[in-house]
Amino acid sequence: MKALQYRTIGQPPEVVEIETPEPGPGQVRLKVTAAGVCHSDSFIMSLPEEQYIYGLPLTLGHEGAGVVDKLGEGVEYLELGTSVAVYGPWGCGLCYECAQGRENYCVNAAKYGILPPGLGSPGAMAEYMIVNSPRHLVPLGDLDPVKNVSLTDAGLTPYHAIKGSLEKLHAGATAVVIGVGGLGHVAIQILRSMTSARVIALDVSEEKLTFATDVGAHQAFPSEPGAAVAVREATNGEGANVVFDFVANQATMDLGQAMMRAQGDQVLVGVGAGTLPVGLMAAPYETSIRSPYWGSRSELYEVLDLARGSGIDVHTEVFSLDNAPEAYEKLHNNQLLGRAVIVP
Repeated sequence: MKALQYRTIGQPPEVVEIETPEPGPGQVRLKVTAAGVCHSDSFIMSLPEEQYIYGLPLTLGHEGAGVVDKLGEGVEYLELGTSVAVYGPWGCGLCYECAQGRENYCVNAAKYGILPPGLGSPGAMAEYMIVNSPRHLVPLGDLDPVKNVSLTDAGLTPYHAIKGSLEKLHAGATAVVIGVGGLGHVAIQILRSMTSARVIALDVSEEKLTFATDVGAHQAFPSEPGAAVAVREATNGEGANVVFDFVANQATMDLGQAMMRAQGDQVLVGVGAGTLPVGLMAAPYETSIRSPYWGSRSELYEVLDLARGSGIDVHTEVFSLDNAPEAYEKLHNNQLLGRAVIVP
């Protein structure tokens, strides 16, 4: 079968022919219908050799959808041909967090070497993929897999982040979204669907600022030092109740803290890194900083139901598997609006 693999440190991914996998006991094989391209892929492929821990060759794709193609020994209650989405943050299934469906916070994953598909385990950018357990499959029903596969991360991650701050997103509140990319443009739509808060978007790209208002942002400002003043002016000097930072580098973290109001949340979703001063006199009173990761299995069900009910539209650009390297090139050059989807 064909697969897109990262094979050499520092080099672009390659389309290669590999053996079609067979499901072992308890596993499920999917015939892949769609796979999403994500900045996390670019991030791990940008790591130097001494920091890269994901194994080579690595079949990419942690956003996956497919139809059930073959069942491993012992798998029951799952019909062949069922259209499913893959829940990505796999855990041990035995710890307290996994029992709650929060496999994204499994306490044993690192100890047992359990890694998500496309981020250590073979991913969805192939004609077929193996899913280690049927509990990692969520029925898609009538949802189009190509239009909705990105919800498994680009929807689930902002949904999980937003749920953690819902009590602060009441009528009259303001939510700021920094970075209107694959996750940020979905976050705007989720905020508009689930809250009464005013949504302000920030980005360095004029095209993406227009895009932000197209998908529901009430206002959009360039992401520059003056943006904190613009947000305060738009909120009668009070600042943001919640800032969702989908970049999370030093510049955006500083910017987010500068526009917070007392008792606000600064939610760092992006994979960047930086430092922030904390303490009684370092930031507005009783502000919180969170760094959520992905989301729970039950939340993925909720995200897909939200897509059915409110018409969340993931802006997608579709590529064939043969053209998948082009999708990563466009992602690297910041030439994508929304999300790229690979269709084998």
